[in-house]
Amino acid sequence: MRGVREAGTLAWKGIPYAAAPVGSLRWRAPRAVVPWQGTRDATRFGPACMQTDPVPKSEDCLTLNVWRPVDAPGPVPVMVWIHGGAMVHGSSALYPGAALANKGVVVVTINFRLGRLGYFAHPALTAEAPDEPSGNFGYLDQRAALQWVQRNVKAFGGDPSQVTIFGESAGGGSVLAHLVSPMSRGLFHRAILQSPGTPAARAASLPYSDLPAAERIAAAWAKSVGAENLAQLRKLPADAVVAGTGSKETLALLALGRKPAGMAMMIVDGQFLVETPEAALAAGRQAMVPVMVGANDRDLPVGVASSKDDLFALFGPDAAVARHAYDPLGSQTLDELKQQVFADRTLVEPARHLANEMARTGQQVWLYRFAYVSEAQRGQNMGTLHGFEIPFTLDVPAALVGDKVTPTDRVTADTVSTYWANFGKSGDPNGTGSAAWPRHDPLTDQLMHFTNSGPILGTDPLRERLDLWQRAYESKR
Repeated sequence: MRGVREAGTLAWKGIPYAAAPVGSLRWRAPRAVVPWQGTRDATRFGPACMQTDPVPKSEDCLTLNVWRPVDAPGPVPVMVWIHGGAMVHGSSALYPGAALANKGVVVVTINFRLGRLGYFAHPALTAEAPDEPSGNFGYLDQRAALQWVQRNVKAFGGDPSQVTIFGESAGGGSVLAHLVSPMSRGLFHRAILQSPGTPAARAASLPYSDLPAAERIAAAWAKSVGAENLAQLRKLPADAVVAGTGSKETLALLALGRKPAGMAMMIVDGQFLVETPEAALAAGRQAMVPVMVGANDRDLPVGVASSKDDLFALFGPDAAVARHAYDPLGSQTLDELKQQVFADRTLVEPARHLANEMARTGQQVWLYRFAYVSEAQRGQNMGTLHGFEIPFTLDVPAALVGDKVTPTDRVTADTVSTYWANFGKSGDPNGTGSAAWPRHDPLTDQLMHFTNSGPILGTDPLRERLDLWQRAYESKR
């Protein structure tokens, strides 16, 4: 493959890691790439997977991208990024890997099936291939990419025995899915979860399906579009298959505890996922690898409430205590309270719960909270919004604010991405010159807080609120 020099790295883009999932391979587990002859151009990103966003896209989308430092002395650790997007949109092309790779790692970013093409479990599919996992095709694509890494990354300067998977939002949820999947064991050695969701570490946080429910959902949608069998389903234009699964529509449905028509979200299929992540964590059945996990201080709120009374009723017998914790003066607007309450419920407390469950088993885990706001956005954003930590973890702060990036933004990005790269290299975020970040211990209530004043190790400022959500979740088990 012919790559390109890019910002101090060697880069190869648009590399196919599995056969095109089209025709008879639509809604089948990924198959091996058909070999090619000669030199393949690898200087441009492949198309995004099918979605409703107006981006270059194709059903033939199973490609990945690789960056390695030009002067890497030998095989170096590998970090594989899994993008987010509520399981319905996103693209590896949105996440440049050169800056992080220049910290001494190989960076791999991947595309994978989304929406109804990625998470769809029609009963006819189960009958067609009863020995194959059905439904979680997006996760199976990610697994195929990790298998590609094991087979091939050494040729690109990477060490297949030191692979970190990391991702944000639905990408962080994907990392969690691989942590608990028996089919992904041995394909990675460290994991970073940034605001993990869909799935989250709390089964009640966001909707998911078991296989029978997923099959009913798929069959009902197929009937609604006049497809009576697999042949007719596979002849549907890809645009028609993903129609109605845009990110706004999907998040609005998730807020109501519902799923897009025909899309099962995460599926407990009995093979790739044999149980919910929450159940696996409770039993200590996850992969015992070093983990970093955290969320943002103004993360994604998913939920609906028409009044403050409705909102605090979510806490059951702790409603009055929750009202005092979130709105002690009674002066907060309902919109602001929904932001705080639903972000805590959806992503922030489940991230802490994941860290607590892993620490309980003796697993090495580091917990963070991201609260740094780019200087150009101060006064506009009251905290770090969902996904706004990514430019700092990838060391590309200008991706967020363009030419308004400041020296302080750059220093923060260098500091944060160094913790991430250190973890990718050794399974420990600490390194020379960095503020010490101890392993998570629920009994000491300390986390690494990335703030406008720099990294601060201290008690969790949201502890009272998260404890309330912990009680609410555990009371419903």
